[in-house]
Amino acid sequence: MSMKSALTSAAVLTLGALALTACQAGTTGTAGGSSPSSVASSPASGTAGASSGTSGSTSGQPVSASSGPASSSGGSTGGSGGTGGSGGSGGDATSDSYAYKHPCAPQQLSVHVVRRSAAPSQRVIEVINNGSRSCGLSYFPQVSLDNAQAADGSQAVRPLIPSGLGGAPAFPVYAGRTAYAVIDLDPSGATTGTVAGVNELNVLADGDHMPNAATLNFPLGDGALVLKPKLGLYRDNVADAVSSMQSADHQS
Repeated sequence: MSMKSALTSAAVLTLGALALTACQAGTTGTAGGSSPSSVASSPASGTAGASSGTSGSTSGQPVSASSGPASSSGGSTGGSGGTGGSGGSGGDATSDSYAYKHPCAPQQLSVHVVRRSAAPSQRVIEVINNGSRSCGLSYFPQVSLDNAQAADGSQAVRPLIPSGLGGAPAFPVYAGRTAYAVIDLDPSGATTGTVAGVNELNVLADGDHMPNAATLNFPLGDGALVLKPKLGLYRDNVADAVSSMQSADHQS
């Protein structure tokens, strides 16, 4: 699989931080079963009409979207840490080869979910490397859709992903840059036959190297339509992430 190392900078949109009640979680997510390692408090600034085609709200909830390091309210993990020293044992800490040998740590990332204005059933998962060194992610985030009140996740819906994966050992994310993955909750646009009760998107940025406790939970809101969802691979821009999602054909 061909991996791109140069990441484009996307214009962004941010809504102001809002105080949320206990029954209305922030869309920056809350770590499943544990407190996030770091919580930032000020949203990044942005510009309306972002070229990525994303909207600044997810099911009526505030979000913070960014193409660079960002801070936000809620449970997204953040921080300026990283793995290894500058240069490190893996060579140049800004290189792909360094990223391949150094998986991203939860504390050096922040994760956001943004609804696409051009396609309301689609969500953009943004994973930002807040560290000072490159790091590597699994080919795609580990994602499931469920009811926030479900006790064991046994009824969780998992999306299709693209088949035939191979190539580089990881998706490299440079310091201060963003990896994008897109999930379509209801690719067919069906309004009947959808899964009842789904109101939460669960995201683990790297299912190959991170513990389940690092999973973040993003509210979809009641009434979300979910039927045979599709998830694409990480890409360095939203357009490519959408194309990858459209090729999903294998159960994750």
